[in-house]
Formats: sequence, structure tokens, C-alpha cells
Amino acid sequence: MTILDTDQEIILSVVIPFLNEEGSLRELYSQIDQAVKDNYQNSEFIFVDDGSTDSSNDIIKTLREQDKRVRLITLRRNQGKSAALAVGFKAASGKYVVTMDADLQDDPAEIPNLIKKLNEGYDLISGWKKKRHDPITKTIPSKLFNGVTSLLSGIPLHDFNCGLKIYRNEVVKEIRMYGERHRFIPVIAYMRGFRVGELAVKHHPRLHGKTKFGLYRFIAGFFDLITLLFRMKFLSKPLHLFGSIGLLSLVIGLAIIIYLSIGWFHGRWIGNRPLLQIGVLGVVAGVQLFTLGLLGEMVVEESNQLPPLREDSDIESSEEE
Repeated sequence: MTILDTDQEIILSVVIPFLNEEGSLRELYSQIDQAVKDNYQNSEFIFVDDGSTDSSNDIIKTLREQDKRVRLITLRRNQGKSAALAVGFKAASGKYVVTMDADLQDDPAEIPNLIKKLNEGYDLISGWKKKRHDPITKTIPSKLFNGVTSLLSGIPLHDFNCGLKIYRNEVVKEIRMYGERHRFIPVIAYMRGFRVGELAVKHHPRLHGKTKFGLYRFIAGFFDLITLLFRMKFLSKPLHLFGSIGLLSLVIGLAIIIYLSIGWFHGRWIGNRPLLQIGVLGVVAGVQLFTLGLLGEMVVEESNQLPPLREDSDIESSEEE
């Protein structure tokens, strides 16, 4: 039995969300134990059961009786990977927090390499499955997803959705997880001002269980990406978005009305022309969008807060005498 020294600081927390992975969990635990036994004995292994219906939960309970580093969090029903990570992040107390999938495709032997890379001056290191062992039905959508996310977010990563990542504890305590946002953790961290890097890691074929990937998750992830990009670029300046679109609509609408008005002065009847309705609609929509942007600016000003600061920042305050 491995005893966790509760008098010392937890150095490493390993968070593993799982759903019906009974064939992999024992081997996964053994690999994690092997990876941390030399330098990170004072660790915790947080397994989050996302509503499993097989014997996965019982397996972790047995491991917990044998090793006090093992912790088990059980969700009452399947909530999704983001929700499982959220409760795992809340429970994690280690200086470093590693996440990995429970299907044995992520290699726990990469943990020391991730820690070394993190200590080069990063707050989050995302794994990159450079040589990937997955069917083409997963690899092609994944490449498309990663390419679009990198292009639109401006973050030069190859693999945003790799389950193997390492964080400083303050990162996992600050980011909010829900929906399908686990796919965009590097983007969320970058938005919060954390330093994000990448490391090529080993990837193995799936030996047990079935993949949880599906078309719906890909579509849901796209909607979450749109939300995150809006928050990244326009949350503090909504008029820049709505005002730009509104101004364009207003200019086009006015140009159409002016063109029709010139024709009307030359004796052309314009009352029954669809172009007149388009012009009026453009003006009305432009005014409404511009007004919406102004209202958004007022809301932002009323709820204005200090931007996120690094832990080592100093703030000097002054008072009027």
C-alpha cells in the first residue's frame, strides 16, 4: 500500500475523467504510478467517473483501498468531459495538474517531460499527438478543427484537443469549464493571459472500449469556438463588432435609397421595387446594430473590472489626501 504524506505539499495532481473504461483503468493506474514513483511520490490521482454503467467505478474503489493517493469523484449521470474536468480541477491541490484520457492512448511516461517543458516559463503545456493512432474518421475532422481553431484564435498549436496536458494550479482554478469547452482549454487560458506552449507526445492505439467521439461533438465544438472568439476579441469592446456591421449595413442601405431617390426625381416609380425595401431594411438594421453596440459598451463600463494579473504582479494604490 502506498501512503500519501499529508504533511507535505501535494506536488502533482493527475486528473482522469472516464466513462465505461473498465478494460483500461488498472493498467492506466499502474503506468501513472510507474511514471511518478521516482520524483513525485507525494501525488494524487483523481479519477472522475462521468456516469459509467460498467464496473469502472468498482475498479477505482478497489484501487483506492490499496493506494491512498487514489481519489474517486462520481457524477450521478453522464455530464460530459468538460463537467468531469471542472470537478476534477476543483478537487486538485497539486502544484502541477496533469490531465489525460483513461483509454491508454495518452502515455503517462510523458509526465516528467511535460513538467520540464512547463518549467521553461509556461503556465500550460498542451500535448501534440504528432504521430496519431486513430481511424481516419477522427484524424481528418480533428485536423480541420485544429487548423480552424489555430487560424481564428491566433494560437500556433497543432493539437488543441489532446487530452494530455499539464497546468499550473492557478490555471485550473481560474478557467471555467462547461459545454464542450474542454476542446478549447488552451484558448481559454490564453484569453486569461496565461502562457501556453506545446510538446509532442506519444500516442497509442485504443485497445479497450469504444471511442466517445461523434459528429454532434464536432458541431457543438464549433459553436463554442464562435463564443470564445467573440469573448476574446469583443467582450470588452462590443461596439467594435456591432458598430462595424451596423455601419456597413447603414451605408449600403443609404446608398440604395439615394440611388432610388435620384431615379424618382427623374420620373421613375420606385414604390413597388424590392430594392427600396432592401435599402430601408439596411438603414433600420444598421441603426439597431449600432445602438446594440452602444448598449453593450454601457454594460461593459458598468461591470468594468481589473484585467487578470499574474501572481507575481504588484499593484500600487493611492488615496487622495
